Amino acid sequence: PADRTHMSARQKHEERSNSSSEYRSDDDYAWIPWYCSLEGNEFFAEVDDQYVQDQFNLTGLGQQVVYYDYALDMILDVESTDEILSDDQQEMVENDAETLYGLIHARFILTNRGLHAMLQKYRNCDFGICPRVLCEGHPMLPMGISDTLNEESVKLYCAKCGNIYNSRLSRHEHVDGAFFGTTFPSLFFLTFPELMPQGKKNRYIPKVFGFKVHKDAYARSLEARKKLTSYEKKRQ
Repeated sequence: PADRTHMSARQKHEERSNSSSEYRSDDDYAWIPWYCSLEGNEFFAEVDDQYVQDQFNLTGLGQQVVYYDYALDMILDVESTDEILSDDQQEMVENDAETLYGLIHARFILTNRGLHAMLQKYRNCDFGICPRVLCEGHPMLPMGISDTLNEESVKLYCAKCGNIYNSRLSRHEHVDGAFFGTTFPSLFFLTFPELMPQGKKNRYIPKVFGFKVHKDAYARSLEARKKLTSYEKKRQ
């Protein structure tokens, strides 16, 4: 089977069309749950149709997507019959639908409903756990380090150590960080403060034969090495 990570929008659309020949519920036919179920899209929450249908929530997005109206119709599963598109145009619409959904998603997850949708995924560790050993498997949150499209891929934030990581899965390299934004993790923990780790974070303590290494030990060792090197050069 083809790797969905590297599928074009056309291939994804054809896969969806082929799969719809099987018996499924109405929800399974919908674009949003289908898109969120694709491999590589695990970080996305399913945006409510009502949110997408409210034009106020989409203010300004039309300027960032060329085929805005067609893309919006595709997301909402509205059959567009006004114009017949070429195959190339259809693929551009499908790509724009993915971009538009991502931009809508970045706004949705800052709402009360969106935050609670991401809360459930956070509790399920759907975003993965921190790779730092001393964080002891603490769950992470997706975020962007830029709110501008096509600048950085999605990153993962661990509240326990306060660090940001790349996903260990290469398929997430193709997910734009702007689809999650820079505000989300901070707002998430302000909304659910009980989830913010309390106290000092665990830190690795260097030891030699069981004794803690003094904070100035490395500087002193370096100074001693420099003196030894200088002495050896003078002898040559």
